[in-house]
Amino acid sequence: MTIDVQYVKMPTSEATTEFVTKKLDKLGDRYNWVIAAKVYFKLENNPSGKGKICEIELSAPGPRLFAKSNEAHFEKAAVATINDLERQLKKTNEKRNKKF
Repeated sequence: MTIDVQYVKMPTSEATTEFVTKKLDKLGDRYNWVIAAKVYFKLENNPSGKGKICEIELSAPGPRLFAKSNEAHFEKAAVATINDLERQLKKTNEKRNKKF
């Protein structure tokens, strides 16, 4: 699986890139039919303390999978987004197995 990490209107972070890459590699090992992942980190001015946004789009056979989280830290947002995607992948995998 190829992973493309982009930081929108903010400085890049090697630690965050490495963190999300490790998490997505584990997901890619479990679901080897996933082709690519596009990760976007965005910073939003939010007085409530949140504002660190992580969006991930997975390319796989069939419809694309997408999840987005808004947390106080980028790592927490990435974990929440990946958990959402894992739920979607489990459902997709169940549907794929029913067809065969």
